[in-house]
Amino acid sequence: MYTYTWKKYLPVIRLHLKKAVTDEQKISLNRTDFEKTTRLRKPACTFSVELKKGKFSGVNQSVPARDLLDILMEDEGARTLLQQGHYAVHFNSDFQLSIKSVVEPSADVNAESPAEN
Repeated sequence: MYTYTWKKYLPVIRLHLKKAVTDEQKISLNRTDFEKTTRLRKPACTFSVELKKGKFSGVNQSVPARDLLDILMEDEGARTLLQQGHYAVHFNSDFQLSIKSVVEPSADVNAESPAEN
């Protein structure tokens, strides 16, 4: 349903996936692209998902989220990034897509610092 729209933004999303490793990235998308796809005046396209090793962490995902993942997995560059990392992706009602890398705490790092005398 939204594959044409996501394909349009694929190069920008891929670039922001690369940059998301260091800082959260936000992309403002055009509302009319989503309105044309659904023929609704105010399409409901909001979602929040986590992509871990190229797969959704949740169970029941929305159509826009599934379509986005399908398009990303078709692209070799984006697929490589997604399979190597863990990303949180959020799309809000203002048609802003935010992507950030989720850094998991490693078990071997000691959080306590040595006491100074």
